[in-house]
Order: sequence, then structure tokens, then C-alpha cells
Amino acid sequence: MNQAPYKTLPGEDKRRRLLEIALVFLKLGLVAFGGPAAHIAMMDEELIQKRKWLSREMFLDFMGATNLIPGPNSTELAIHLGFHRGGPLGLLLAGVCFILPAFVSVLIFALLYVRHGQVREVEGLLYGIKPVVLAVIIQALIRLSKSVIKDVPGAVVVAGAIGLYALGLPEIPLLLLAGVTVMIVKNWPRVRGKLFSLPLPLLPLASAAQPALEQAGRMGAPGLFWTFLKIGSFLYGSGYVLLAFLEGEFVSKLGVLGMPQILDAVAVGQFTPGPVFTTATFIGYLLGGMGGAAAATAGIFLPSFVLVFALNPLIPRMRASTWLGALLDGVNAASLALMAAVSLKLGISSLLDAVTIVLFLAALAALLKFKINSFWLILAGGLIGFLVKAVF
Repeated sequence: MNQAPYKTLPGEDKRRRLLEIALVFLKLGLVAFGGPAAHIAMMDEELIQKRKWLSREMFLDFMGATNLIPGPNSTELAIHLGFHRGGPLGLLLAGVCFILPAFVSVLIFALLYVRHGQVREVEGLLYGIKPVVLAVIIQALIRLSKSVIKDVPGAVVVAGAIGLYALGLPEIPLLLLAGVTVMIVKNWPRVRGKLFSLPLPLLPLASAAQPALEQAGRMGAPGLFWTFLKIGSFLYGSGYVLLAFLEGEFVSKLGVLGMPQILDAVAVGQFTPGPVFTTATFIGYLLGGMGGAAAATAGIFLPSFVLVFALNPLIPRMRASTWLGALLDGVNAASLALMAAVSLKLGISSLLDAVTIVLFLAALAALLKFKINSFWLILAGGLIGFLVKAVF
């Protein structure tokens, strides 16, 4: 595997690398069920274990950085990885190819929804896929923990972050608290007895654009683009936070959709592969047809491309800094804790009976002992789940 920086490669090698980036992220986008934690686990397996594109430490730094900016974390991680591997063109290819399978699948469901008035159920597929995805996440947690828990502060932060998250502390304050705590602990001899100022996290500087965005009102393609651009610029958190934004904009403020339609849109985003933010594709199609679907999708994801482009070159400098490197260590530890908390929630919702428990244990054994690629396990899990539900 050629690990030379992209800009040093001859022309033909650059084209081959860009093609590799496109194919890898198309593949990941096709099987990326299970939410951000599962997506991150699949990227770890494919790009570190199998292809060795980068070190796990750098992967963790990218993962931590995505938690400090708004937008879909796993998509932003894909964009970071594409930028690292192929420069600005790699950034575009990785992001677009990771999003594309979700965009197409959500668009198909939107077409069916408009025609039939409801979303077709895919419970059988999800019934079998979820336990396998849980096993993929557990495998990634085991691998990532070896790089994150390097010392006592790291272990304490992971345990403390899990506890604070369980008590209801939101993700962003939790990540910042962890980062600042580790930064202070690791630099205690320098700060003891001294006044110091803490670096501020990277936050979206979009307040100046707010009045223009508020004029998005009517639901042509331009209106959908600006409305979803606003959502993508300010949204931290999970799909449940996205649900609150959608209700506020399209139900309460604009009155163009009902809550049942919003719930159907989020459901489609949840059970199709890739980022749940492709819920925007569904709503865009309902309100503006094909043009609306494209505009809404572009609007909600555009801030992620811009923010990653701006942040990515700064990450090596942050890692080289004693202060900011420690901040990243804390954020990475808290990110691992959030993945662990998500895996617990997924376990509660996916391990429903003897069949799902057996699927989970078999998939975990296949991953840990036999190193079987998660792509085939997810396909097998979906097929088994479909057959079980069809028969019983």
C-alpha cells in the first residue's frame, strides 16, 4: 500500500488513489447501517486494519475533531479521511461517495411514499442487521480503547464520561469538560498557582448569516437549500436532535408538514444505510420534487465539507502542542465513552430474543477470532433476519 502523501504522487498514481477513495467510501456507504458509532467502527476496520491508510492515533484525532464542530460525525470523519488520503479532491470524493448510497435509497423510499402514502416496512432486515452492527461496534471499542486509554487520566475520563452521560450531561459539554480536564491534569506543573486562559473550541461562526437564512421561507429548491444549510450549520447531536430541528422549522414555523410526515422521514433516514441526515433528502422530495431533494441534501451537508476543509490542516499542529494535544486526548477519551454508551443503548434495542443474541455472539466471534469482514456479516445478518421474520 503506497503511503506517500497525495501531493507527491505522479499523475497516474494520483488518479488511482482517487479511484480507490471513491470505491472504498461507496462500499462503506452501502453497508453503513447502525448510526455513527457503527460507521466509525467500519471505517476503523476498513481503513486502519485492512488498508493501513493512517495510524489509529491520527484516526482518533480526526474522530475527536468531528465532535467539536456541528454536523454528522461519521460523515465528517469520512471527509477528514478522504482529505488525508487524497487532498481536496479526496475530501470531495469521500464525502460524496459516502453520502450517495443513502441519498439514492432515501430518494427511492420518498418516491414510494408519495405514491403509496406510507413507508414500506423493512423490520426483518433491521432485526438481523442490528445485532451484527452491535458486534462491529464492540470490536471497534476494543481496538480503539488500546490507543485511548494510555494512562490513568485517560481511564478515569472514559469511566467518568460514561457516568456523566448516563446522568444526562449533553454530548458537547461532556466532550469539552473531558478535554479541558485532561489538558489541565497533563500540564499541572505549568498551571499550578498561575492564571491561564483556556482555548475555545471551534464553533460555527454563522450568527452573522442568521438574518439571511431566516428568509428561507417558501419551499422551492432555494428555500429548502437555505433552511437545511441553517440546520447543518447549527446542529450538534444525534438524529433525535435533528427531529427537534425539523419539527421546529417545518411543522411549527413554516407549517408545510405534519409531525407524522416528519417521523416517517426520520424513520427512513434511520433504516437506510449511511448518515441519518439524508432525512433531508426525503423532506426535500416531499416539498420540492427531485430538485428539492438535491437542494436539501446539499444544504445540510455543505457545512461539514467547509468546516472539515478548514479544520483538517490544523489537527497535526494541535497534536504537536502540549496543551491542545492534551485537549485532544481528553476529547478522544470522551468520544470513546460516548461510543460505549451508544452501544449499550443499541444492545437494549437490538438483543430482543434468542435469535438476535445468537446472531450477536456469532458475529462477535467471527470478527474477533476469524477476522471476517463486517460487510459480509451485515449482509448475512440482514438475510437471516428477513427469513426469520418471513417464516415466523
